[in-house]
This record gives sequence, structure tokens and C-alpha cells, in this order.
Amino acid sequence: MDAVIRFPSKKEVPTILNLLYELGRPRAKEGSNEKFFENLVQKYIEDSDKQILVAEYETKLVGMVSIVFLPRLNQKSNEMYIPELIVTKNYQNVGIGKKLINFCIDLAKKENCHRIRLESGNQRKESHLFYRNLGFSQSALSFSMEID
Repeated sequence: MDAVIRFPSKKEVPTILNLLYELGRPRAKEGSNEKFFENLVQKYIEDSDKQILVAEYETKLVGMVSIVFLPRLNQKSNEMYIPELIVTKNYQNVGIGKKLINFCIDLAKKENCHRIRLESGNQRKESHLFYRNLGFSQSALSFSMEID
């Protein structure tokens, strides 16, 4: 499938939010909460240390990846961190996710990053296989603590 990978426009923020909801991110409640999340996505688009890329197929956004360039205290170059990668269910397994990751790899090389890091939930076994097939290796365990 020949999807186009590109940077999003401001008018696509609601579609990006819907993709994030499909990934399992918290859904904004009607009203101020919704505007809060829209503003967060907009700030991501505008921040030079962060980027969002979208996959467009036949004028429809079918995937997205978010990127954060992180300085590391033990490296001279940034790390590219990928907090979110989603391809909508009806467009999975046709090469769009691979195209998004390959775009990230090219961007990381262009930006002289020393590595790309991402996390994937324990339950996402198919995603783990996808990343391994693209050359990623499991290098750490992730720990988290919810703060109310």
C-alpha cells in the first residue's frame, strides 16, 4: 500500500487524537478536557524537540508516530524516542507501520541520533515481532508508577 508519510497540519489534530484513542490512550471528555488534549498535540507539532508524522492513504490518515529527541547525559548526540506508533486496524499488515518506522530511521540518521528507543506494552506480542523484524532488539525492561 503506497501511503504518504508527512508532517500533519493543524486541522488534523482531531484525527490524530482519534488514532491515539485507538492505540489505547486516555479519551478526552467533552469540553475542556478535549481542548486540553488538542492543545497538547498542537504543541507537539510546534515543538522543535518533538515531531508527529502521519501516514496518509487515499486522503485518509491511517497511521501516526510521535517522536521526541532526548539529550542523554552520557552521549554527544540525541536519542530518538518514539512514545506512540499506531496504524488503524483496517490498514495494519500492509507496510504502513514499516514505512513510518523507516521514515523515523532516516530522520534519526539525518539528525545524528545515536539510537532509536521505543516501548511496547507486554500484551502487544504482534508489535514485538514487528519491531524485531525491523531490526530492533529488546534492551531493557520498563517500569512505571502511576501518580494520582
